[in-house]
Amino acid sequence: MNEFVEAMRQLAAGVVVVTVRDERDDIGTTVTTFTSLSADPPMVSLSLASAGYLCEVLLRQDRWAVTLLSGDQAVMASRFATPGRPSARLLLAGTPHHRGRHSGAFVIDGGVAALEAETARVIPGGDHTLFLAQVLDVDYVTPALPPLVRMRGRYRAVT
Repeated sequence: MNEFVEAMRQLAAGVVVVTVRDERDDIGTTVTTFTSLSADPPMVSLSLASAGYLCEVLLRQDRWAVTLLSGDQAVMASRFATPGRPSARLLLAGTPHHRGRHSGAFVIDGGVAALEAETARVIPGGDHTLFLAQVLDVDYVTPALPPLVRMRGRYRAVT
């Protein structure tokens, strides 16, 4: 299985932060398994480790937000990727952000794009859970910024 993991590390993947507003707290995590699924209707897919807390919350909360990080937001990606991380409110302290109008989840400003989604279908797959979701709103798009990708275990800005 280590060869499979190493093979997948060779593929560049866009870096996003997924956030959700739970009854108790705001949480989020860095994800590289997020992609467009359909243009009509607009849908996305998100894969999360089934044992993770964010997955548990998304099984209860249908609406969530995604910020597609820009090349200069590697620090933000690292903050949200750290194990045992605190509340998203603390991780975003001093960082421009706002709440999405459909999900109430945090949207980080300064990314290449941000959107809000609503889970339409959940599919278990091995040690991960796949969330297929309808896009509720595209909060912003900033095509002039380079996106942040992760490849071979490192964050990189695509120029």
